[in-house]
Amino acid sequence: MQDEATYLCDACGEEIVIPVDLTEGTEQEYVEDCPVCCHPNVIHVHVDPDGAVRIWAEAEDE
Repeated sequence: MQDEATYLCDACGEEIVIPVDLTEGTEQEYVEDCPVCCHPNVIHVHVDPDGAVRIWAEAEDE
């Protein structure tokens, strides 16, 4: 299983590496500010039954 993954910031397009906390479940959603441009992103985490992690980001509605 992965302990970190990457997503693309919805605002600036920068690739961001984040830790994956598997203790939080197989479906996660939270807001995190981009460390490059400071815009908030809604981070979605999905963990498949085989342990593969998929992460994507969307701009937070203001």
